[in-house]
Amino acid sequence: MPIKIPANLPAYDVLTREGVMVMDEDQAARQDIRPLRIGLLNLMPKKIQTENQFARLIGATPLQIDLHLIRMSEHQAKNTAAEHMESFYRTFEEVEASGDKYDGLIITGAPIEHLDFDAVTYWHELERVFAWTQSHVQSTFGVCWGGMAMINHFHGIKKHILDHKAFGCFRHRNLVPASPYLRGFSDDCVIPVSRWTEMRQDEIDAAAGLTTLLYSDEVGPALVEDPAHRALYIFNHFEYDSDTLKQEYDRDVEAGTPINVPCNYYPNDDPSKPPQNRWRSHAHQLYGNWINAIYQSTPFDMNDIGR
Repeated sequence: MPIKIPANLPAYDVLTREGVMVMDEDQAARQDIRPLRIGLLNLMPKKIQTENQFARLIGATPLQIDLHLIRMSEHQAKNTAAEHMESFYRTFEEVEASGDKYDGLIITGAPIEHLDFDAVTYWHELERVFAWTQSHVQSTFGVCWGGMAMINHFHGIKKHILDHKAFGCFRHRNLVPASPYLRGFSDDCVIPVSRWTEMRQDEIDAAAGLTTLLYSDEVGPALVEDPAHRALYIFNHFEYDSDTLKQEYDRDVEAGTPINVPCNYYPNDDPSKPPQNRWRSHAHQLYGNWINAIYQSTPFDMNDIGR
């Protein structure tokens, strides 16, 4: 089944050209099934790029997905046209007031990891989002800074500043092959990483009820399951396009910002050569498994979510 998004959302044309099945409102209305309602709380500055990345992954499953775009009420986007935000996004305040419930919610990363959590301008509203997920969302997926923020909110686990940026493609071990989220995974996999902070495995181990599913000897824990809060936290970027790390590297080089060449990304670590995507299949596998787990567990009557 395809993903349902507005026909005038940029992702519609992008995904159609890539062969991802998409549908508009009229097509969706003709199907006599209940689609999974998935929210994307988009905290990234390049919102259209992020929409495309996540829509691509959740739209590749056999289930019909109804994607809803959400933004923070207390923060105005500076890098995306106001017309786009007005046309396609609802604020969290509007979502909260509506009483709507969601089968799944993705909370993205944000380029603010150098700040303490409580120094983020919208932190208090984001804490309301986390609390709201417990009664209005069947399963929440926190990504990179979003995952760090969630695990801090629910478990008090701190993020730690690195002395150099973890930047590149790193091999991760599959610690729990029997996990439904890792169904079809190899014994190890490559994941793009781009962050100045880390979560530490010993602190995750000390928190009750958390299980680390993917781990790197070089950059630490990557994917953590939190069943009590019906949540997954991933600190790295399976959703990245083939050239996303290149864009970040080129940006920093042009700005004169000290940055290492992203490791294990370019052939022979040579940035003059086109980068190679070695994570795409596992990215689709993970998000497909997440969608399938939601489908297996979510109530048919959405009013029963969170009860």
